[in-house]
Amino acid sequence: MRQDQTNVSLNPSRIVDMASAFYDSCVLFAASDLGIFARLSELVAADVAQIAKACDLNERGARLLLDACTALGLLEKKDHTYQNTPETQMFLAPGAPGDLSQAIRYNRDVYQAWSRLAELARTGRPVESPDLHLGHDEERTRTFVLSMHGRALGIGRAVVGQLQLQGRKRLLDVGGGPGTYSVLIAQANPEITCTVLDLPAVVKVAEELIQAESMQDRVKTQAGDYHNTAFSPGYDTVNFFGVLHQESPDSIRELFKRAYVALEPGGLVHVLDMMTDATHTQPKFSALFAVNMALTSENGWVFSDQELEDWLGEAGFVDFKRRILAPPMPHWLVTAHKPG
Repeated sequence: MRQDQTNVSLNPSRIVDMASAFYDSCVLFAASDLGIFARLSELVAADVAQIAKACDLNERGARLLLDACTALGLLEKKDHTYQNTPETQMFLAPGAPGDLSQAIRYNRDVYQAWSRLAELARTGRPVESPDLHLGHDEERTRTFVLSMHGRALGIGRAVVGQLQLQGRKRLLDVGGGPGTYSVLIAQANPEITCTVLDLPAVVKVAEELIQAESMQDRVKTQAGDYHNTAFSPGYDTVNFFGVLHQESPDSIRELFKRAYVALEPGGLVHVLDMMTDATHTQPKFSALFAVNMALTSENGWVFSDQELEDWLGEAGFVDFKRRILAPPMPHWLVTAHKPG
């Protein structure tokens, strides 16, 4: 009787919803890639025939996708016309203030890797080579860098104002990708010159983005692999923004030791990254992101804030401080100093 009562109280809805969750993301990716949100931003409201013509789609296929977008709250449907919701107009229309249309393309590109999660569990190895988006596939690399740029714009606007950079002159941005954080920092701090160190194929795209902001005089690039490219001395700030989650503990220790040597006395190190608590299970997004990194990089994972504090301390840094940034992304900002 007790077992029957327990079964009655259980509800399969959460598991069914979880099994179908990819429907939502596939609708989002397809509508974004096909330009539906962009065209509706221009047309304001349109029927199926108009949207199909504007986006070069089959009318039947377009109707199914548009209705799915409406069901998900991405579009509003009135009579026979569709239009962007205020949320979609803000975050999915290219060029909008909160544009995420580039940022979500990274999630689209790793979709196939996630379908091979069982393979990762069996082998412990990534299911695709990280070289695909780090230089070997030009299109994937460009998409990856532009996606990181889109994400960094949103995160950077929230975090740059929290950095205590008054009086700082030279900043090394290790694994700086598109250079977005360095550009935002340089724009907010006129006395700083930044150097973005990353792989040749990555900094090639970064240079375009830096020049588009007319910041090439104060944001320089250095092409190289940060694992074996020397950190020049004389910096007063070193940033590791969104890069350490693809490194092993030993690699992180080595990077911190090298940063410590490169910094002047009193120098500052920043770490901005996904982190978990000591159990490695919370926050939920960070625990799932650890899987994502393991699928696509040799040493990908997400470390805890306590592990990070220990590694910085081993390298000689002091005055460890942590701050959890506001949602939607569970990033933590950590600072520490080289003794003066």
